[in-house]
Amino acid sequence: MRGQSTPSLTNDVLFLVGCALVMLIDFSLLRGILLYRNYGLSLDIPLADLFRSAVIGIRFDLMIVCYALIPLTFALLLPNGLGQRRVALAWLGLIGIVINLIGVIELDFYHEFHARINGIAIQYLKEDPTTVGSMLWHGFPIVSYLLLVVLIWGGYFLSLRAIDRVTQKREIFTTTNRYLRQLGRVVLFAAVLIPILIGSRGTLRQGPPLRWGDAFHSQHLFANHLAYNGTMSLIKAASVASHQKNSRKWLRLMPQDQALAEARSLLLTPQDELLDADKYPLLRRHTPLNRLPAGQIKNVVLIIMESFSGQFVGALGNDHGITPEFDKLAKEGLLFERFFSNGTHTHQGMFASGACFPNLPDFEYLMQQPQGGNEFSGLPVMMAEGGLHENRYVYNGDFAWDNQEGFFRNQGMTGFVGRNEYKNPVVDDPTWGVADEDMFNRALVELDDMAAKGPFYGLLQTLSNHTPYALPSPLPMASVTGFGELDMHLTAMRYSDWALGRFFESAKKSAYFSETLFVIVGDHGFGVKPLLSDIDLLRFHVPMLLIGPGLQEAYGDRSAIVGSQVDIVPTITGLLGKPFVHQCWGRNLLSLPASDQGVAMIKPSGGDQTVALIKGSEIVIHAPNQPVNLGEYQLYPEKSYRRLEDAERTEALNRQLVGYLDAALRALLENRTGRGGH
Repeated sequence: MRGQSTPSLTNDVLFLVGCALVMLIDFSLLRGILLYRNYGLSLDIPLADLFRSAVIGIRFDLMIVCYALIPLTFALLLPNGLGQRRVALAWLGLIGIVINLIGVIELDFYHEFHARINGIAIQYLKEDPTTVGSMLWHGFPIVSYLLLVVLIWGGYFLSLRAIDRVTQKREIFTTTNRYLRQLGRVVLFAAVLIPILIGSRGTLRQGPPLRWGDAFHSQHLFANHLAYNGTMSLIKAASVASHQKNSRKWLRLMPQDQALAEARSLLLTPQDELLDADKYPLLRRHTPLNRLPAGQIKNVVLIIMESFSGQFVGALGNDHGITPEFDKLAKEGLLFERFFSNGTHTHQGMFASGACFPNLPDFEYLMQQPQGGNEFSGLPVMMAEGGLHENRYVYNGDFAWDNQEGFFRNQGMTGFVGRNEYKNPVVDDPTWGVADEDMFNRALVELDDMAAKGPFYGLLQTLSNHTPYALPSPLPMASVTGFGELDMHLTAMRYSDWALGRFFESAKKSAYFSETLFVIVGDHGFGVKPLLSDIDLLRFHVPMLLIGPGLQEAYGDRSAIVGSQVDIVPTITGLLGKPFVHQCWGRNLLSLPASDQGVAMIKPSGGDQTVALIKGSEIVIHAPNQPVNLGEYQLYPEKSYRRLEDAERTEALNRQLVGYLDAALRALLENRTGRGGH
């Protein structure tokens, strides 16, 4: 019997235990579906590692479950406990909707980004919910996924109701003594709260609770990611976005003077002379080792190709027939084989390529942050000082996205041609704008117009190779088949390549072509197999191709020097043939000593604090709460990666990585990224 009609406290406790089990099963189901959706990434992973991912995953899942149950645990102290449990069921039902919605969203999010759901999702929604909604609706099977959410959540909630019914009928401890009931309630509450609090930490160890680093148990990146919890990943990303405190941790890893010395030793070359060294970390006068006559290049066109992954570029040894036009162009210029994007999102590719500033922790969306108003050594200013006064930025979409116009106007760009300036385009997509062939056709008009006025700099950015892949119908080239889920993505990439080829066919007929340097670079890659190293190196591998008068004769047709997007500004400016002053966080790749194999600092998007320094064929990876690890990678002829056990070398490269980040962060936070009036 229930004393004075008070519901049995033990029944409520059994209800909470049963609900916890249901939630854990739900999480495990979502993890299983995520594994199924990305099954191709698991083929080389031992079953033991996948099993361990599931076990570790339960620990992370338990943390979320315990946090969800804490309010209900305190409700046990109420005179009627959980009462009729309507509020409890409503609360857990709402939590279930969130969990399952995130879990289903992650299926394609991970497939695209090779990362658990993170700050990229938050940033997209903050930027323009209407555009993002259109992209999702047209690019993904939203209705099917919503039905999947409803199906999983329905099973979840029916299970909660079943637990409720079963525990309503079961009596274990009852008494009519008022004081015994109160004492029993407090004791049982404490007995429930203590394991709940322990479970919310995910571990019995002293010190910090279970962390992202604890998911790393395998040499296989997907197995490590699988162990984590998507809900927790999104919560952490939101916390980072709100507080932006992680960057400060980097500033405590090394004394400031030592960090500055490491950064300078990494980036300065014999061709550099430091200026105002007490104030600016890397402000320098660079005298290029130019093999071209001064003034041979009068114009510059930088073409940034959306999602132009090096893993599907034939000229880079990956000949799947996706980029026949780029491959032809590669025979006419200088192709960099080991070139990397600084981030995994267009935003980072834009400011790294156009303002030669790296992708830093907490500043992945620099163009939208206050620090994006700093002065940088941007291409428009550098080009104007080299005599290229006309400039124009031609783009498929809306310049309000990512604050592109605001950022680049501040860096000296004056002409902008966006989606609203096109008349009768082949494609007018409601999400992103016009097609790549429309952009390139308009670019030809703008380049002719600038050429008539004098030396110019043009920035062209493609967009068609982005979900929802708004392409013309019928297609002007054959669709890609045989790659399964990547068929549409690669068809869009082939279309962008086709449009690029048509652009060059027309540009070669122009008077300015023989005096123009064309630079073609990918803004970032996308998720492909294998997951090379703990930072998924292939996502960063993109081509960079220089085409210009006399360039191939002077520098050859291929280069194995390591470079990244922050090297673009000094490399382009160096080809103008005159000394110049800059504060780029990259270098002139054509003026390096023969012994220098090049460097690149890369970092994923979405709030991920992992950073890596690539130096020649070595890569050192610094991830939060993980030992720094050193590895050796290979892109040609086969892709491979292996860990290196060399403590001294690991420490040396890590010092350079930390020094680079420290110096860059301090310069950004203290507004010392510019050229100081030079």
